[in-house]
Amino acid sequence: MTIAVGDRLPTVTFKTMIDGAPAALTTDDVFKGKTIALFAVPGAFTPGCSKTHLPGYLANHDAILAKGVDQIVCVAVNDVFVMDAWSKANDADGKILFLADGSADFTKAVGLTLDLSAGGLGLRSQRYSMIVKDGVVADLTLEEKPGTIDLTGAACMIGKL
Repeated sequence: MTIAVGDRLPTVTFKTMIDGAPAALTTDDVFKGKTIALFAVPGAFTPGCSKTHLPGYLANHDAILAKGVDQIVCVAVNDVFVMDAWSKANDADGKILFLADGSADFTKAVGLTLDLSAGGLGLRSQRYSMIVKDGVVADLTLEEKPGTIDLTGAACMIGKL
């Protein structure tokens, strides 16, 4: 079952890089008492994610925070080292919190998996954006067509805040 507006996020543990070492962050660590603009991508370094989705959030970082967002978060079913390398390759450190959902625990728990096994990518996340207030989903937008970034980009996020 897919998570819906009004639902509380499930309790999971993500990995992120802090001071050059992998560190665990729980759902509460990230979302409790905060307004978060979250976007999820099928994979770091993939074309749409790297050329359009992530750059849009970087370019609109200040405008999103100006709307009352405490932090922008990116989630992908990748390991912490790949997520850290993607952050560094895009000069995103300190702008976006990259959360590695390496075993897809979060993605499965929110019901937003995408099977890309036919393309050799295995189980991944659907492309979506979410506004989360104190751990509760305030808005959830899924891309309607695979491979597109029409509804979940930064401009759409700004319009919803």
